[in-house]
Amino acid sequence: MSLTSILSAEAIENAVKDCQAPDSFCYKKFFQLCGLSSKSPQEIKVVFKILDEDNSGYIEESELKHFLRQFVPGARTLTEAETKSFISAADDDSDGRIGAEEFQTMVLS
Repeated sequence: MSLTSILSAEAIENAVKDCQAPDSFCYKKFFQLCGLSSKSPQEIKVVFKILDEDNSGYIEESELKHFLRQFVPGARTLTEAETKSFISAADDDSDGRIGAEEFQTMVLS
């Protein structure tokens, strides 16, 4: 399954273009622009599984760096500061990674 089976390619493109400059990524704005924040909890879980590249049940820092590339191949990597901010915004249990429930809460907040 691909992200475009849930989100429109045009919305994804617009969301990635909005944060092309380093340190311009804002997860709330990104989720709104790509349409993820208006999806059902089940659809968000499917997106989480796509983003969890190693199928560990978590999105770790190494996977988050390439977050935008999951949406558009060739997109930039997130900066260290963006990655840390992204994790801290979602990581409710302070284990340094984002679980499916944490991701869903973040997307829908």
